[in-house]
Amino acid sequence: MHSTDKGVWETNENGPFIPQVKRDEVLIDKPSSEWTEAESKKTKFDWIAKNIITFALSCDKFFRVSQCSSVKEMWEIFEVTHEGRNDVKRARKHALIQEYLFTMQKRFSHIVNHLMILGKSFDKEELNIKILKCLDRTW
Repeated sequence: MHSTDKGVWETNENGPFIPQVKRDEVLIDKPSSEWTEAESKKTKFDWIAKNIITFALSCDKFFRVSQCSSVKEMWEIFEVTHEGRNDVKRARKHALIQEYLFTMQKRFSHIVNHLMILGKSFDKEELNIKILKCLDRTW
């Protein structure tokens, strides 16, 4: 969407542009008949972005967002659906780390067991050092 027009992406991040006017010290939505040309162009960004997204969707995904009033609302639904909220992301990350460590331990044990069958002996310190060398310093 950013390649179409920067305003299209901004409406995705910030929500639709709604021209407003101050009357009696209160901001109210400006009637479309009073919009300037620039305001009219900015309001179209949400429609353009919605069209771009809806044309790229399968039927089931389209029905999930077809009732959304803005592209920002559509985008938020897809973010939650595909990425999850922060607590879900954190839980997924921890689950993947556990799976990574389990898989690494399983492979390491498999290789060490085969080497021991072939007559190679290891002490615990040597095995610990080998595991630690495999990990990135941040671990």
